[in-house]
Amino acid sequence: MKTLLLMCCFALFVSPFALASEGDRQQASSETIQLTDAQKEQCLKILRGAMASDEFWPAMHAAEALTLAGYGAEVREALEPKLPLETDDQKRCGLARELVRAGATEHAAAMLKILDKTDTYGHTHAAESLFKVDEIGNGKRLKRVLRTTTDMKTKLMAAAALARSGDEQAMQLLRQELKSDDEQTFRIAAWILARIGDQSDIPQMRRNVKRAKDPLVKAYNEHALASLGDAEGLKALMDNLTDADPAIRTNAATFAGDARATEAKELLLQLLEDEHFDARIRAAQTLLVLSQSKS
Repeated sequence: MKTLLLMCCFALFVSPFALASEGDRQQASSETIQLTDAQKEQCLKILRGAMASDEFWPAMHAAEALTLAGYGAEVREALEPKLPLETDDQKRCGLARELVRAGATEHAAAMLKILDKTDTYGHTHAAESLFKVDEIGNGKRLKRVLRTTTDMKTKLMAAAALARSGDEQAMQLLRQELKSDDEQTFRIAAWILARIGDQSDIPQMRRNVKRAKDPLVKAYNEHALASLGDAEGLKALMDNLTDADPAIRTNAATFAGDARATEAKELLLQLLEDEHFDARIRAAQTLLVLSQSKS
């Protein structure tokens, strides 16, 4: 699917940023945006409709957004009846993850138990979900998976969960794989380090932007840079909010929240009308996040 590039909006909102200093960028990061009542209601309408939809993963993304916006009780009410009925391990991870994020931390056990299964179908989702909600149990399951798996994505997600809890060896692994020759490997490593890394990761991410052949991999590294406070990364993120590829637009909308890109407000408001379902969800999420003070 293709959408028209919103060139006028891009000129209005990127050009001032391109001239901003690093100090200006840090100050902007601490600010919030103002939404009208109608804009907030539009965001909530999108998210509530998505959470009730039959499209499972967009529904989980909407649940995440509602929790981040302060509606965790609503998420728990909607999802708790579904978890005991779900038999697909990957979807069980999604439900358990969003319940934990919404405050029902006892459901972390469902993700940890999936790591015990000899069938590895749900292992990647379990490790990724545990990383996202900062839960590792006693860490033994994740360490075993990290040590034994032959699947690189599973290894990276297990390392991510452990590194977020302070495991230095897991963090070293992530930084090692950020330098990988495999684009999909350094894409995932950048996605993780955008959230738990620091400015020491910026030089390698800049190198990754230059060497990436896949536009989506390039965008992931640009957005990771933006999340770590890099001015050029944020400029690229702003550009990517109007990219013809819906996956790039969606990822940019998500990372605009991590980067506290308050200057993206108008572009995000336009994405509320995007033809791509997940882009609308992520734009609504980030608008609501940016309207709140940074925690």
